[in-house]
Amino acid sequence: MLIRGVHTAAWFSIESCVGYLLWAGATGRSDRRAGVAAAVVAGECLVFAADGFRCPLTGLAERAGATSGSVTDIYLPAWFARNLPAIHVPLLVLIGWFHRRTLHRRRVQRREASGPAIQRGRRGAPALAAP
Repeated sequence: MLIRGVHTAAWFSIESCVGYLLWAGATGRSDRRAGVAAAVVAGECLVFAADGFRCPLTGLAERAGATSGSVTDIYLPAWFARNLPAIHVPLLVLIGWFHRRTLHRRRVQRREASGPAIQRGRRGAPALAAP
């Protein structure tokens, strides 16, 4: 029961980070909070991959006496818990696309803002300002 509760709390915090990353990316807000959330999600992905794409709490649950050792029985519908990795891969790709788009737009805006100063000539035509 304790492992299940810890796993549910960890899942909820990681899912909150995924939700924030989706919202921040969709609204063009790649900020420090998004960086922290991305670090949490990336850390979870690395831990999951390093453990052979198996939740590291599975072994702990088995040692504690769980019959199947699976901790996907957190307080979620069984089909959802079973398919979490397949659901998250497209979400992670979408998050990456959102934030890459936002960062690219910012880079272009900065480049345009730091370009040569434009002054208007006598007839309203743009003319490059003298340095």
